[in-house]
Amino acid sequence: MSSLWGCLLTAACFLLSAPLNASHLTCRKGHSGPTYESLQTVFDRKPFRPAVNLSNPTITNISFTLYAVLGVNEKQQILTTFLWLRLYWHHEFLVWDPEECDGVSKISLPVTDLWTPDIIVYEFVDDDVSQNCPYVYVNHTGHIRYDRMLRIVSACNLEIYTFPFDIQNCSLTFGSYMHTIKDVRVTPALSFEEISGNSKRYLEASGEWELVIIEGNAGILQFGIDEWDIITFWVVIKRRPILYVVNLLIPSSFLMIIDILSFYLPPHSVDRASFKMTLILGYTVFLLIMNDLLPSTANGTPIIGIYFSVCLALMVISLLETVIITNVLHHNSMKYRPVPRWVQVLVLGYIGRLICYTKPEDEARATPKSESTGPWVSQPCTPAQTPAINGHVSSLGAGLAAPLPSAIPELKQICQDLSLMRSHLTSLQKETERQDEWCHVGYIMDFLLFRIYLLLISLYAMVIICMWCIWFNQ
Repeated sequence: MSSLWGCLLTAACFLLSAPLNASHLTCRKGHSGPTYESLQTVFDRKPFRPAVNLSNPTITNISFTLYAVLGVNEKQQILTTFLWLRLYWHHEFLVWDPEECDGVSKISLPVTDLWTPDIIVYEFVDDDVSQNCPYVYVNHTGHIRYDRMLRIVSACNLEIYTFPFDIQNCSLTFGSYMHTIKDVRVTPALSFEEISGNSKRYLEASGEWELVIIEGNAGILQFGIDEWDIITFWVVIKRRPILYVVNLLIPSSFLMIIDILSFYLPPHSVDRASFKMTLILGYTVFLLIMNDLLPSTANGTPIIGIYFSVCLALMVISLLETVIITNVLHHNSMKYRPVPRWVQVLVLGYIGRLICYTKPEDEARATPKSESTGPWVSQPCTPAQTPAINGHVSSLGAGLAAPLPSAIPELKQICQDLSLMRSHLTSLQKETERQDEWCHVGYIMDFLLFRIYLLLISLYAMVIICMWCIWFNQ
């Protein structure tokens, strides 16, 4: 076993020290570029890190361009992006003199035949299905440039509370998977401002998301006693909300405006409750349709979902107010209950003056007159008046006394009928008075509750608009 390890070490030392004279590739006269034999020697050393002194780490420069945001899955907390990644590193064995190689200073070589740094994205949570570039560019100084396209499905802590005016801040951490800081170091190839500017040019008019900024910092990742060199890029993207404003907020606002305007329907002659129930049914159907457009997570609910729930609750409160007013206008008046004294003082007195309520002119004309001047007010005809009638009749002559006794019963009946008619009309007049009083109580309560409802909706709309404006301008 020890002899086998000795043979392997001998072979490795031979490969590392073999025919690269002073770490330069050889060129033949009349041929452009390094010779095949010298390149094949480099290819044979692919398993080894290309450093003459292994104590010196290989420095890898990283830059990328964010080309597109393919998707944001709020439920699974996943961000899918498409990057153009560019890597630079130095291969100490791929060095030649351009003057000896017919002026050739740059060549392309198969990436599968060369050592490449194992740079990965630590937030990657899916298989890499992106297409690999088969070649790399090699400069005569040994600097290699490797371009590739990456479809990155990365984990990200997505905040959806401010949807659809949300801003997401996701990290992309680049570093070596196996080589520690002693073997591979990573640094940015461009400044973070340049990376952000290049990405904005491609994402400026692309899809639902727009790029705000790309920031980053270098750091060290430590597991146990080992340390890895890493670079963390913070990608800040902002959602374009116009689609959700047109499809969600504006229709909901229209339904709320219709609900507010329904208070102008006369509650005594129109079934306002049926209209509001139909409106609530339509709003419920709207919520079911827009449910697919709203993001959902187990951690929280977007504020727009709370907004829709509060709007539905306000519409239910509006329906409850209509039920109360309808009960005041019809139920109590049909039972001919008089308006309690405290209701008259509180509602007709204080609240009426508070909301500047005035009775309509037609209701003022329908106000009942006092009993002393009423059209049907007269002394009732009762049987107590019959003795005076008999005395008056007895003073008439004997010739007229015979037919009068037959006429007196008819007069009595007429007096009784007139008395019944008067009492019936008096009761109807009192019922009308009570109905008018309850109507005024219902109208005042309707005006009061409508203004309170309108105040609540206005305050709620102002708070929501201010919050979204603050978040949108962040």
